[in-house]
Amino acid sequence: MNGRELLDQALPELIDLRRHLHAHPELSGEEHQTAALVSGELRRIGWRVQEGVGHTGVVAECGPEDAPLVGLRVDMDALPVEEQTGLPYASRRLGVMHACGHDIHTCIGLGVARLLAAEASLPARVRLLFQPAEELAKGAIWMRDAGATAGLEALFGVHVVPDLEGGVIGVRSGCLTAAAGELEITVRGVGGHGARPHQAVDAIWMAARVVTDLQQSIARRLNALDPVVISFGKIEGGKAFNVIADQVRLLGTVRCVDLALHDRLPAWIESTVSDLCRSAGGSATVRYRCIAPPVVNDPELTALLERTARSCLGEERVQPVRQPSLGAEDFAELLRDVPGTMMRLGVAGPEGCAPLHNGRFEPDEQALGAGIEVLSATLLAWMHERCGG
Repeated sequence: MNGRELLDQALPELIDLRRHLHAHPELSGEEHQTAALVSGELRRIGWRVQEGVGHTGVVAECGPEDAPLVGLRVDMDALPVEEQTGLPYASRRLGVMHACGHDIHTCIGLGVARLLAAEASLPARVRLLFQPAEELAKGAIWMRDAGATAGLEALFGVHVVPDLEGGVIGVRSGCLTAAAGELEITVRGVGGHGARPHQAVDAIWMAARVVTDLQQSIARRLNALDPVVISFGKIEGGKAFNVIADQVRLLGTVRCVDLALHDRLPAWIESTVSDLCRSAGGSATVRYRCIAPPVVNDPELTALLERTARSCLGEERVQPVRQPSLGAEDFAELLRDVPGTMMRLGVAGPEGCAPLHNGRFEPDEQALGAGIEVLSATLLAWMHERCGG
């Protein structure tokens, strides 16, 4: 049985596995049942498995133990999102959903494992990294610190996207995703009676100005050719409807493609916010934490993946990714140790697909087949090129 026939035979079961994972999502760092399922499946087909790598991560290997080593990373965690799809296999956990497609990624990894395990012999060694906590941008660091990248000569990855037709592969050499940071701003004023705002310094008013003026400052004080996004996802402050708030806390995220500009942004944000609050009679404290560096795809590995994808699926099913995404990916942390590349996998069905991180996100499951086929073939192509077979 050739690889295509084996994949066709395995795909219905892999889709069932994906639906099981979708119905039983686990948040970042809590992927215990997911990891147990993955480990059991891998051991059943003959992979050497190590559990608990980077907290709840799983590492599996196949092939000669002293041979060159290539890897594939997939992530497993879900999001704190309430599912609104109405699917029969919708999440059974209130407020938790696989709204970013990591259930598909996990099953792509299991599908690749099946195809490679069926090879009569592998010319090199393959390591699969089933990673936790991507959504917190911590899991890759956990696995890296646990030695998951040790010895790797190349690493491949995948992420689903709803803006490509199901089964279409997107490739891009160079920068694929943005550098990202977490922003916390505490605005401080002076409390007072709601009827006499002139006797107080309104922290809510200042916080509102921070949100709007930062956006305007980006447009007028930064180069529009180097995109920067600052988005606030949480604002908290105030004690009563008729009391002027003395403190407001804002939590947000910063995204930027240009790494040099990203390094300058924390100081620029702090200066902009502090000047604004000072002019209103208040003050501010700005804390910034880098979440992830940009994913920069290795040109040679990207070219190999693109050639292989075109061979597997045809020219029309492989498309260039024209612009980097302002989304972040902690896959970048793994690339500190090893060259790698991440491909995009389209999951839009005939009616389209809701965005990532949306409660109505409903990807085309048939895209699983394309992802498994391309990544399996790419890993084999790398092994044959590296070992001269």
